[in-house]
Amino acid sequence: MSGLLAGIEPIRREPIAIEIARRLVDYLLSGEIGPGQRMPSERQLAEAFGVGRSAMREAIKSLSLLGLVDVRHGDGTYLRKADASLLPQVIEWGLLLGEPRTRDLVEARQKIEEVIAALAAERRTDDDVGELRVLLARMETAAEPEVAAAVFVEADVAFHLRLAEAARNTALRDVLGGIQALLRVWISRVIAAGDRDVSYREHVPILEAVERGDPTAAEAAMAAHMRAAALRLERAIAGRLAVDGGDGGRRGDGGRRGDGEPPG
Repeated sequence: MSGLLAGIEPIRREPIAIEIARRLVDYLLSGEIGPGQRMPSERQLAEAFGVGRSAMREAIKSLSLLGLVDVRHGDGTYLRKADASLLPQVIEWGLLLGEPRTRDLVEARQKIEEVIAALAAERRTDDDVGELRVLLARMETAAEPEVAAAVFVEADVAFHLRLAEAARNTALRDVLGGIQALLRVWISRVIAAGDRDVSYREHVPILEAVERGDPTAAEAAMAAHMRAAALRLERAIAGRLAVDGGDGGRRGDGGRRGDGEPPG
């Protein structure tokens, strides 16, 4: 009988503090608490979640270490005011925990990019193509290992945003612009995995299809790039989880990070 069960792995139960942290991120993203506002007390949150105060305390400590909340002793816990660094941290924390809203945002970005590529192929001008060529050339140069990864990230983000301009659809352009934080987190995590040249080469057929005015090919090339990029993102996240202890930081101490550093 034991041989028949050899391929079955036991179900791993994660510490309650990790589950609480995941639900707290979802709560913070829901808009119930505005930036700079005080969150309900530890006791109130523990009662609402149906968990012990010690587990809730550990979850809040994790979010504090990530810079998502400010714990003011004697005053309460506050959601950090919105700034340029907060949203990327929320997004990456959500990716690490499999937070549903963040996963939905990743999926939405994939589909938006495909539509944008097709429309850009139909509506692009010579100026659009020229500027996209410049950005693609910048990506090629930045793909060299001796160039700082941040240079590639900026060129990659700029390429996608410029492609949105070429699509001549302000709604799609604004939506993509509104998730620049996701773009930067996504691309930064992938680039950290050493895939700059691969990513650059995936952009080449996108621009070629846009340049020759082939919306079907442009959409297909973007879809292929998005699928590959999503797989690289998952691999990068898996690598990050392994670095954090082989189990995504899900340690017996309630998931506390040993060095107190935020991911990314």
